[in-house]
Amino acid sequence: MPFANFKVPEKTLTPKQKEEIVTRTTELYVEIYGERARATTMVLVEEVADGGWGIGGNVLTLAVLGEAAPGDSGDA
Repeated sequence: MPFANFKVPEKTLTPKQKEEIVTRTTELYVEIYGERARATTMVLVEEVADGGWGIGGNVLTLAVLGEAAPGDSGDA
């Protein structure tokens, strides 16, 4: 079963953007493995809590990364 796990800062993607990640990732696996992969491809988009991750020893927050996704009401 093909599997992809995306970890993104919370409230930085709209529901439509998350749907696009799932759709396009599935299509990529289908291109590589053939149509048989479609039914078993799992794509997980995980939102990491503000301040719950970092790069280069620095904690990342929405304030550091910029604004939350435009039009996002906070509902996933």
